[in-house]
Amino acid sequence: MKSVINTGKQSTRETILNALKTSTHSKVEELAEIANVSPVTVRHHLNSLQASGLIEVSSVRRKVGRPYYVYNLSETGQELFPRKYVRLTNRLLDELKATLPPGTVTQLFNGVMENMLVDRKGEYEDLPFEKRVDYLVDMLSEEGFMVRLEKGDGRYTLTEFGCPYHSVSQEHTEVCDMDQSLMVAILQTPVEQHSCLLAGDECCQFTFSHAA
Repeated sequence: MKSVINTGKQSTRETILNALKTSTHSKVEELAEIANVSPVTVRHHLNSLQASGLIEVSSVRRKVGRPYYVYNLSETGQELFPRKYVRLTNRLLDELKATLPPGTVTQLFNGVMENMLVDRKGEYEDLPFEKRVDYLVDMLSEEGFMVRLEKGDGRYTLTEFGCPYHSVSQEHTEVCDMDQSLMVAILQTPVEQHSCLLAGDECCQFTFSHAA
């Protein structure tokens, strides 16, 4: 199975944070291998990240030998984008839902999605399916998702880690609906969702295939 993950040039700190997005309960040795640095260097960064409240550490006991420590992103770490707008955004959406007819906010999000597509008109419509898939992955990465794409047996699995809209979508799930609708619009094929961060899953995962 082919696996692709979008990452740019990163510092060791960023590499560790991105690794913790995609792999929960990571050990120091695993993170050191991913970041290509020594375990001592990783521990230094982990101590700093823990002091900043971006990660959490827990002890795992085993039947034989000493317990070991594993690391995960904290709720703050999951929200690595400016948080000061989240409360205002939620309040605005709450007010819109309270004053406008039912379904109006959904229509607004659909309008946002359509405007995103208008801004990109001519960039993806005539691309072969494989190129459209690559275009979608790049687009999601630009929006702040960490995306992994896998292909096997004629089907694609697209996994999103650390949703940049997580705080807003917790109260307004229309954001999630917009995400999936955007995929369908670009790929021009049905997209099925199998897991969701809002449901307590570790990621949002979607599958699709090239419609004949």
